[in-house]
Amino acid sequence: MSWKAWLSRATVAGGMALGALTATAASAQETIKVGILHSLSGTMAISETTLKDVMLMLIDEQNKKGGVLGKKLEAVVVDPASNWPLFAEKARELIAKDKVSAVFGCWTSVSRKSVLPVFKELNSILFYPVQYEGEESERNVFYTGAAPNQQAIPAVDYLMKEEKVQRWVLEGTDYVYPRTTNKILEAYLKSKGVKAEDISINYTPFGQSDWQTRVAAIKAFGSAGKKTAVVSTVNGDANVPFYKELANQGIKATDIPVVAFSVGEEELAGIDTKPLVGHLAAWNYFESIDTPDNKAFIKQWQTFTKNPKRVTNDPMEAHYIGFNMWVKAVEKAGTTDPDKVIAALPGTKQANLTGGTSEMLPNHHITKPVFIGEIKGDGQFDVVWKTEGLVPGDAWSKELDGSKDLEADWVKLNCGNYNTKTKKCGGA
Repeated sequence: MSWKAWLSRATVAGGMALGALTATAASAQETIKVGILHSLSGTMAISETTLKDVMLMLIDEQNKKGGVLGKKLEAVVVDPASNWPLFAEKARELIAKDKVSAVFGCWTSVSRKSVLPVFKELNSILFYPVQYEGEESERNVFYTGAAPNQQAIPAVDYLMKEEKVQRWVLEGTDYVYPRTTNKILEAYLKSKGVKAEDISINYTPFGQSDWQTRVAAIKAFGSAGKKTAVVSTVNGDANVPFYKELANQGIKATDIPVVAFSVGEEELAGIDTKPLVGHLAAWNYFESIDTPDNKAFIKQWQTFTKNPKRVTNDPMEAHYIGFNMWVKAVEKAGTTDPDKVIAALPGTKQANLTGGTSEMLPNHHITKPVFIGEIKGDGQFDVVWKTEGLVPGDAWSKELDGSKDLEADWVKLNCGNYNTKTKKCGGA
């Protein structure tokens, strides 16, 4: 072959390759990518795998409606494997490499804290769907789970008023969410006249499996003649042996009720719930709540997963609300540009699944109802108490000295920790 013929063929091949590259780039721009950052392995997989699945369902449903801004949505799923530093690496990969427009993810607060610097540096958006300890309001994060005033405080109020509880066991997994929540609850209980000797606080590692000694200590603490309750911030798969040991040692809800903040329908699906009948959980959603929207959601979920026994839970509803708010904000902004979507989100409303309408507030938290549910033998919850209306989420706790003067407002103040006394942003 002459060099001219070779050059001609090479030019044609190069042109074809360039054309293919351009076509690939064009096709890449035809979808809007959505990141899913949930543990699919490790100690938190028991809770987080379901959140990955519900995001796939929501994205699939939105695509059937025509997508967003005339483009199909494309889910990009990663597995941070219950490894907190790995959450930050995977978040960076989603934003910088995969070019996702927003990320829906994290469960534990330590995983959320791990990714915060990445979202701030790369100016992306995280929707966080799980109840947490508060004491935070970041420009790049939208908190669709409960703040303490939307779960922990109402639960304690219920136990005080309805169950006449006088002694308190604050039992948690050893990381930031339980420790900060219990700090808030301890201050709140003391403000209500509870003495220090009537409050027992304990932490165990992630994945704790041997609960015999700890449950015996709870039983002993509850034998002082005063009505005792356990407020549980135990997270992940440690809940299974914890509840089994409660049953083994004969601790009934009528003796020492346990109110959990991290145990929902999904966690109960893995254990024999009959010995736990009467124990409690505080959430903003239960599968058993009878509304047309919830019935439709449950049916859609079970159809999507091809499993008529698959349960729904509170963080799933939080993703449902957050995802639909994101879609509305993107359509309002006419773009997926993070700055414009962040600006469009406050004030966005979305009907929740329990009969109300949630709104994204200037502090990047939402309004939510609060329910106390009692565990039934079939692993579902019977709602025994609820708030009159929707409760606005507080970013900063009124119970803590360092927080009660702080205000979060990303609309008027453009600040997540504005000090109302010093009139300065930065918390000081």
